[in-house]
Amino acid sequence: MYKYFLLFILFLFACQQAPTNSEVQAPKKAVPKEIIAPSKVIAKKQDTIAQKKSLTYSYMEWTELISLDKTIILDLRYATPNNFVKEQMYDCGRCFLRPKVARRVFRAHQILRKQGLGLKMFDCYRPRPIQQKLWDKVPNASYVTPPWKGSMHNKGAAVDLTIVDAAGKELDMGTEFDYFGERGHHTYKDLPKEILANRQLLKSTMKEVGLSAIRTEWWHYSFKQKAYKISDWVWECSEREMRNEK
Repeated sequence: MYKYFLLFILFLFACQQAPTNSEVQAPKKAVPKEIIAPSKVIAKKQDTIAQKKSLTYSYMEWTELISLDKTIILDLRYATPNNFVKEQMYDCGRCFLRPKVARRVFRAHQILRKQGLGLKMFDCYRPRPIQQKLWDKVPNASYVTPPWKGSMHNKGAAVDLTIVDAAGKELDMGTEFDYFGERGHHTYKDLPKEILANRQLLKSTMKEVGLSAIRTEWWHYSFKQKAYKISDWVWECSEREMRNEK
């Protein structure tokens, strides 16, 4: 009898100690500071990927010249109105070439650097859509190669350039870039000795690295040892580059 009475007392004591349902609290959950909808996260990630993708290119197909040497000066005239059509053709000035061609221009710059000189680029790869714009402005095959035929520039295998001194000043070549007349020809010799010597220095340096001149333009050199296809690819411009061109 005493045993049953003891069990009854223990039962009452346990009931008094057990928490009621109202006293049991659910564990607190951490409240996020900011809830971002999954769709916004995905959209943001896609925008980032698209921006990075738009500023990339095939390194097997193209080399940006200043990636080889930032001391090469860029004065890309078709990225400004300072050209023979007086109109900006490129959204921004970037000098791309086929890798083999870029390496040759880089070597020419290095040769000149040993003499306290260097290169300034007026034009490099020119996309065929830009060639079409030039042709629309000046439909004359004596000055602009028809876009359906394509020039060496449209293949990324030609450059327009000059030599500068250590201060970045252009050597006197007798005419401005894109001067269309006999005075701009290599065969025109009625010029001061200094100008003829400057032209010859450019010509011999470019020839040393495997780039050939044409008779009618002292500034134009191309790589003819490999046949490249005409390209329609147009490089992208970052927001900073777009601001700099304006």
